[in-house]
Amino acid sequence: MTGSATEGIKIVLHPVSDLAKAKEVYAALLGMQPQADGSYYVGFEAAGQHIGLVPGGGPQGMTSPVTFWQVPDIEAKLAEVTAAGATVKEPAHDVGGGRLVATFTDPDGNVLGLLQDP
Repeated sequence: MTGSATEGIKIVLHPVSDLAKAKEVYAALLGMQPQADGSYYVGFEAAGQHIGLVPGGGPQGMTSPVTFWQVPDIEAKLAEVTAAGATVKEPAHDVGGGRLVATFTDPDGNVLGLLQDP
């Protein structure tokens, strides 16, 4: 296998129907209050991972959790996974501060994400 290795799962986004109720459950699970707490997104930093709650699946319309794997070169990794049979769902784009994210589907339609920090 050629290509670059990932740096592990760094972000998991969970679509939720009731952000306030979900926030309480995840705060109890993680034993902390969220670091980001808005009407459109709630995020926790726990043990080197970011756990995000997205009401209504967010702009991506997520219907199940999406894991975001951190990689050193998002475009190269997208090329590798598509060459292996994945389909790009959302091309790499800046979500603020130079952080790039992209999503793709595996051959069974599972959505996976990639993350590249500046």
